[in-house]
Amino acid sequence: MKHLLPLLTLFLFGGTGAWAQGDPGAGVSVPNEPIFSGHAHNDYLRQTPLWDALSLGFISIEVDIHLVEGALLVGHDEEDLDATKTLQSLYLDPLRDHVRAHDGWVYPSEHSLDLLIDIKSDARSTYEKLRDVLAQYPEMLTTYSETQVQTRAVSVIVSGNRPRMLMMTEPVRVASYDGRIEDLAARVPANFIFMISDNWEDHFSWRGLGNLSDRDARRLTQTLEAAHRSGYRLRFWNIPAPDGRSIEEVWGQLLNAGVDLLSVDDVSAYRNFLVKPRPPGGSLRAPAVPDYGARSRPLRLPS
Repeated sequence: MKHLLPLLTLFLFGGTGAWAQGDPGAGVSVPNEPIFSGHAHNDYLRQTPLWDALSLGFISIEVDIHLVEGALLVGHDEEDLDATKTLQSLYLDPLRDHVRAHDGWVYPSEHSLDLLIDIKSDARSTYEKLRDVLAQYPEMLTTYSETQVQTRAVSVIVSGNRPRMLMMTEPVRVASYDGRIEDLAARVPANFIFMISDNWEDHFSWRGLGNLSDRDARRLTQTLEAAHRSGYRLRFWNIPAPDGRSIEEVWGQLLNAGVDLLSVDDVSAYRNFLVKPRPPGGSLRAPAVPDYGARSRPLRLPS
């Protein structure tokens, strides 16, 4: 992993690539380089979640799916579902069209977009349908085996209800597995896990006020070191949002503590937070930038 904080502003403002696509993406521009520390979360809260996230430079985007009568419908809860809003129509088809129109990549800098697909319905049946659907997009999707990762424009990560054993037995996959902190102590096939994601409140007592306790700080450092040794990024959701303190202060404290990726509901606010001027000594710690070239090599198994 590389640390490129001095280039963070360049990532966001160093030029844009125009998107010439159909509604709602027509005319949307994206930064040449993406934001590496933010994960666009709670897509169902926005009208155009894909375009909102890409126009702001997010490298990691989440979409919730349910299997309903053979279709993969997008939505967090069952009452949110609409038969016209499928994974293909809202995400995969637009991404494929735009990748074809932009030299095979989502971002001009040729960083792979991480599309985290959170399965809300039955793990096995939904994944089997998802696997069949993803097979229709071979030109843009990263593939995984124990010996090689072939990186392409979009890298799918399966989260939520994950059929672990089914995925582990596949010799070649079009998705990686969203691990949990407990997986840092597990032996898994090389290139099976790409990211470690977990609920902040399940592992740490800090709720956003004051500073991290010594115990939390030590545990976070140990967890980050274990994740990075195995080639994983560390993401947290359900991060503190206390009354009486700015969420920007929470973001800053977690980033400066070394967290790689924060799940963010307000994507515009997060982008503004990253690029705002800071006084001397007030800069943020460098985000961990995924080393996409390393994906072509087997990852070291956690001991």
